[in-house]
Amino acid sequence: MNLKELVRNVPDYPKKGIMFRDIMPMLADPLALRYVVDAMFVHYFGKKIDKVVSAEARGFIFGPAIAYHLGAGFVAVRKPGKLPHKTKSITYDLEYGTDTLAIHEDAIKPGENVLLVDDLLATGGTMAASAQLCEQLGANVVGAGFVIELTFLPGRKKLEKYDCFSLIQYDSE
Repeated sequence: MNLKELVRNVPDYPKKGIMFRDIMPMLADPLALRYVVDAMFVHYFGKKIDKVVSAEARGFIFGPAIAYHLGAGFVAVRKPGKLPHKTKSITYDLEYGTDTLAIHEDAIKPGENVLLVDDLLATGGTMAASAQLCEQLGANVVGAGFVIELTFLPGRKKLEKYDCFSLIQYDSE
């Protein structure tokens, strides 16, 4: 299946000079959605994943479905103030600014195997921060799976100690 055909390119969003990769057409296609979830499941099957961790917002689309198929729990990483219980947070650099993420302190138990899932890997800041939060809670980060990877950016380098997997790669803007 050619998933790239189902990704809409939106120039100059969210700001001038950035080519936004819109996955909404892919999500609207039931076969493509099934393919993405199944491909992630197959890649990480047998790795004894206890929790799938995704950052808001588009990571939430794939994380729970992949967790379900792996027989794992799902953990949300969110913006500050969005989680109702005690949290641990981290501030990190984005491609075009900084951001902060938070996770519930009791979401992951020490020694649990965690898979990080998101829609897109660009500079790797969000997933590296998510991995750091999970490791601070005692997790073993097994891998990081993405629908899209922008290989011309250094995201994979920030995640090189994990099993990084992506379904679609873009070598240039």
